[in-house]
Amino acid sequence: MELQSEMQAAKLLKAQSHIWNHIFNFINSMSLKCAVDLSIPETIYNYGQPMPLSKLIASLQIHPSKSSFIHRLMRILIHSGFFATKNVANNELEVGYVLTDSSMLLLKDNPLSVTPFLLAMLDPIFTKPWHQLSPWFRNDDATPFQTEHGIIFFEFFSREPKFNNLYNDAMASDARLVCNLLLDDKYKGVFEGLESLVDVGGGTGTLAKAIAKSFPQLECIVFDQPHVVAGFEFEGTENLKYVGGDMFEAIPPSNAILLKFK
Repeated sequence: MELQSEMQAAKLLKAQSHIWNHIFNFINSMSLKCAVDLSIPETIYNYGQPMPLSKLIASLQIHPSKSSFIHRLMRILIHSGFFATKNVANNELEVGYVLTDSSMLLLKDNPLSVTPFLLAMLDPIFTKPWHQLSPWFRNDDATPFQTEHGIIFFEFFSREPKFNNLYNDAMASDARLVCNLLLDDKYKGVFEGLESLVDVGGGTGTLAKAIAKSFPQLECIVFDQPHVVAGFEFEGTENLKYVGGDMFEAIPPSNAILLKFK
């Protein structure tokens, strides 16, 4: 009887831990956004060696009353794998913070930086609709985004240039990283034999531009909402052009359709 009671207690604790883990999982995302907002990755990178906590605090633009909380923030981010610690040179008792492969991608000057994507996806414009998920199941709105903001996603961004630019920057940063992998010699063969390609939802054309440059014989089309491609028509080349439209109505004819992020 006592063993059964212990097993039941263990199950309850495991179940509670599972629930708590999901309740507070948002802390990881928001802590990461905070680190980016405070330029912590750049600060550590520019230091050039393992950076002691005292040096990090002194380098950040924060209120003095918040200094003690940086250690807590860094503990969360170390646990999540975004930073690590190493011994400080000539001092085996002191440790300093260093970047990991993940935080290297958060450096704003890194050509493959995913920071614009992070800042867009964690902006309240995108996070608030998740609070409308249960109401959305009870109404006839197309998406929780519409439930929160009153209009559909694409209409919202056509009216709000600031957030349209935020979203386009996010998609462009993601596309740059994809380009780096997709156009590697190992994968280039997927484009061989094609005469035309349309990048559906191609945004400002980051990915299509790279493909068109690598394959001059391939006619490429960047196809997206009219407000997205507006102003980019003159950035086309001999084998790249921008076309505005609705993919749910018609897509320009081509040998291949590229859907990078849907």
